[in-house]
Amino acid sequence: QVQVTESGGGLVQPGGSLRLSCAASGGTYTQYAMGWFRQAPGKEREFVAHISWSGASTNYADSVKGRFTITKDNSETTAFLQMDSLKPEDTGVYYCAADPWGGTAYHSSKNYDYWGQGTQVTVSS
Repeated sequence: QVQVTESGGGLVQPGGSLRLSCAASGGTYTQYAMGWFRQAPGKEREFVAHISWSGASTNYADSVKGRFTITKDNSETTAFLQMDSLKPEDTGVYYCAADPWGGTAYHSSKNYDYWGQGTQVTVSS
C-alpha cells in the first residue's frame, strides 16, 4: 500500500519562504510523477505544481509561477516544493499527490492515484 506523507507547513509572514516535502513509500513503484495541490477555506482544491516521472519537466499554476519551485531527489520518490515570496492568498492546506504512471493531465486531481493527508500553510503578518 502506497503512503504519501507531506511535511514542512507552518505560519510565515508575507514575503517569507517555506519548503514542503513529500515522500511516497510502501509501494513497488520506483518512480512517480508528483503534484502539489492546495485548498483554501471555502474554495475548491486547485493545482499548484507538477514534476514529471523522469523529473525533467515541471509545470506550475500561473499564480505561483516564478515564486514556487518543485524538485525531486535522486530516489525519485520524494518531492519538494520551495515556496518563496509568499502571499496571504497562498494560505491553505497543501496536498501532495503521486502518480506512478506519468499521466499527462497533471493539472487534474484525477491524474493521481495516491494522496497525502495535507499540511497547513498560513501566510499572515
